[in-house]
Amino acid sequence: MEQTYFRRGFGLKKQVQPIIDAEYHSQLVDRIRARGYTDVFDDITVRLAEVFGFCYGVDRAIDYAYETVRKFPGKRVYLVGEIIHNPHVNQRMREMGIDFIYPRHDNSFDFSHITARDVVLIPAFGVTQRDFAALRDIGCVLVDTTCGSVLNVWKRVEGYARDGFTAIVHGKYTHEESRATASQVTLHEGGKYLIVRDMEEAELVCDYIARRPGALSAEAFSEHFRDKATPGFEPETDLARVGVANQTTMLANESLAIAARVRAAMVDGRGEDYARECFRSFDTICSATQKRQDAVLDMMASPPDIMIVVGGYNSSNTNHLAAMCREYTATYHIEDAACIETTTGVVRHKPDLDPGASEVVAGDWLPPGAFELGITAGASTPNNKIGEALARILTIRGALPAA
Repeated sequence: MEQTYFRRGFGLKKQVQPIIDAEYHSQLVDRIRARGYTDVFDDITVRLAEVFGFCYGVDRAIDYAYETVRKFPGKRVYLVGEIIHNPHVNQRMREMGIDFIYPRHDNSFDFSHITARDVVLIPAFGVTQRDFAALRDIGCVLVDTTCGSVLNVWKRVEGYARDGFTAIVHGKYTHEESRATASQVTLHEGGKYLIVRDMEEAELVCDYIARRPGALSAEAFSEHFRDKATPGFEPETDLARVGVANQTTMLANESLAIAARVRAAMVDGRGEDYARECFRSFDTICSATQKRQDAVLDMMASPPDIMIVVGGYNSSNTNHLAAMCREYTATYHIEDAACIETTTGVVRHKPDLDPGASEVVAGDWLPPGAFELGITAGASTPNNKIGEALARILTIRGALPAA
């Protein structure tokens, strides 16, 4: 029988790597990295975070996409959602002839136009169990680029459901990864999940578990989490045994703090012995996310005058890097170099963590005289976009080195 499911590429990496390198590398970034992640351009000292940009999972997903197009010439190639959350990488996928299948308003996908003759790419975030089953039933070729760190979380969540524990997932319920992660509970009859966005929302869960005064009623709890939990979620019974997991791109420290707070609530409500038996948590923090966040914290031991964070506005890990930087210095989260206008000197940027926040425009944002400029980028941002953004800043100050 012909193989229709692939997770390990096609052995074409040597053929596609020169193309990928040419399209995504930056000589300017290479220069700064080679000089110890710090370089001086006239009166601007530029500091790069020591870990930034593409992670292994993103590299792998992009490699597989390029290999897939080369492996199946003449076939229609589809992508479920976006390969990663970077507009330029996704646009490059379109230019290669890949057709995107975007979710409908209820986050479901329409696969009715896909046939067994087609090829479908599963993005780095993965897809829900329901969508995966639907694609397998079609019989099309599936190229699965789901990140290994995401798969690690899935195993934990499936284990929770298998053993009768509700999975509490720290993540954004509208995010592809969180939806795919939560769906792992459906592999076991009666599996339950609940998605919490942040510590504030986690406290609602903790108050209910600990039976604290002012806790939401069961009805109010179910209404608040209606779109963020298993249909028919019953907090009184479904929060009796819980295991904590996380969307891999969330703030690592917050994920760990939420797990600790949920356990403490179980102790408060029913005692240490109960918590020991009925609470589970494993370290499923993505190492790439952790390293990029740690690199930012290392920079902030001596904060630069300005911090630029480059990456898609819908990129969770990029937004969290920007939020961390804002605690220490003036920070501008830009999607790409086009946000920096060399003629007027203004910058368009996303001002806060809210995924729905609109861009704002800032003028006179570059300090007069000598200053330090820090730069980092989300795990889905290619080096060429980092280099282009820096080049525009140096151009404004007349400090761009000759090619």
